[in-house]
Amino acid sequence: MTTTMPSSLEIAQAATLRPIAEVADELGLEPGELDLYGPYKAKIDTSALDRFQATPDAKLICTTALTPTKAGEGKTTTSVSLTQGLGHIGEKPVLCLREASVGPVFGIKGGACGGG
Repeated sequence: MTTTMPSSLEIAQAATLRPIAEVADELGLEPGELDLYGPYKAKIDTSALDRFQATPDAKLICTTALTPTKAGEGKTTTSVSLTQGLGHIGEKPVLCLREASVGPVFGIKGGACGGG
């Protein structure tokens, strides 16, 4: 029996979105620190930085200027993998992608920043 793996687009379309307010609550953000753009996206007010500044376990990993492999694994793949790995070992990671890759969905490279 042969099974085919779903495409990135099919996986994305099958996902169930969680309300951003629920996610923000799990992260310890207060309602006044969110600027909601509908039920599923928001900007976080920079005042949250002041409140979390004393948190001793806070870390930042910046994935930038990475040369992709021949298979196309680059910054997005590395960032998502790091986030999933940290979550797997019990950390509470948050991932922010400035411009997500369009390659997996549209089959082209360089489209995230207007190059494709």
